[in-house]
Amino acid sequence: MKKQLQSATSLPLAPIDERRIRMIKYSIAMGIRMACIIAMLFVSGWWLVICATGAIVLPYFAMIVANVKMAPKQGTVERPATIVLYQETPR
Repeated sequence: MKKQLQSATSLPLAPIDERRIRMIKYSIAMGIRMACIIAMLFVSGWWLVICATGAIVLPYFAMIVANVKMAPKQGTVERPATIVLYQETPR
């Protein structure tokens, strides 16, 4: 059985980078929620129902979207042609 080598491009994101991306997604969703809450003060009728629904439902979806694990991009990495592997010469 041949062992597959690990490539730097097939590794997952560093935990700090993944956390930053998740926080950005969550912050955007919570910003939209705040806009819905503020809009509820100025609208009436069906718009009020839509804004209230957005303010109530968005935290649930924000957590789902923020906690989705990102898979690394799959693909083969080719060795540049200018690099030559070192071969020890026999003595």
